[in-house]
Amino acid sequence: MDNNCCNKKTKRGDAEKKLIINRLNRINGQIKGITKMIEDDAYCNDVLVQLSAVKNSVKSLSSHILENHLYTCVTRDLENGDLDTLDELISLFKRFNQ
Repeated sequence: MDNNCCNKKTKRGDAEKKLIINRLNRINGQIKGITKMIEDDAYCNDVLVQLSAVKNSVKSLSSHILENHLYTCVTRDLENGDLDTLDELISLFKRFNQ
């Protein structure tokens, strides 16, 4: 499989970019909060709860981007006869299930 993902681009509309960036900023804020908790010697349980929240936020955003990828990039590539996209997609699903 030729992994040329770095040569591909995804055009996203302004609203989609804003949604993703807002969610990334929220995740970044969560991470900064956890850093502060560690600096302040927060109780392990409290830190772990916040880490779980970050994991769930990242997973949710990943699912959102994957869904959009299926409806846009994958659909476009398959319509254009690019079956290498199937290998790329299988690799993504394997990564998601680790």
